[in-house]
Amino acid sequence: MNKKDVINLLSKILYFSGLDSTALQLISEATLQHTYEEGQFVFMEGEPCIGLYVVEQGWARAVKISASGREQVIRFVGPGDVFNEVGVMAGGVNVVTVEAMEPLKLLIIQRDVLLDLVDQHPTLAKALIENLAKRVLYAMNLVAGLSLHSVESRLARFLLTQAKGNIISRKKWTTQAFIASQIGTVPVVVNRAFSSFVENDLIELERDQIQILNQQELQKIASLTE
Repeated sequence: MNKKDVINLLSKILYFSGLDSTALQLISEATLQHTYEEGQFVFMEGEPCIGLYVVEQGWARAVKISASGREQVIRFVGPGDVFNEVGVMAGGVNVVTVEAMEPLKLLIIQRDVLLDLVDQHPTLAKALIENLAKRVLYAMNLVAGLSLHSVESRLARFLLTQAKGNIISRKKWTTQAFIASQIGTVPVVVNRAFSSFVENDLIELERDQIQILNQQELQKIASLTE
């Protein structure tokens, strides 16, 4: 992307939409561009934070990985999404590991430039604060879901939130192992939950999509607590 294209993309993102042309020009000059292959790590937890990332193309996932190798997916990011705000604002260290789920193109706004702009532009500071607050609420809901809801309940909630109408489109990386890491369990348990949903005519599994057949019953299961 040339500088004009970078400025055009940034101006459409909530964080930067309130900035004037001079500030956007400054950001574009401090923006790095990187591409990543499927399966490649963008960065690892604990590494120094380079800056704020903007997805131009592709999808990636942010995960926490235990010493035993078990993963908990924190969020997914796709075109137009921004990530690593916490790393930028909380001491300059990456707090998650981010992996490319498919070929990925990213813009990286260098941390020192971004922090200078935060000091100068209250609208940017406010946007960052609001988004960080949303990330805190998301984390609280994630913890509550893991501790209070069964795997069946968490899977039902996942399917309902991912559905457009009654259809969940499946990218090639949306395997049951992938879904297990998203809802905080292991593949064999997710497989049993999926089998139960299919046997009870709640969903229909296909290679490229999952169809919800009984949304009302899934909603009941999603609301159950242990």
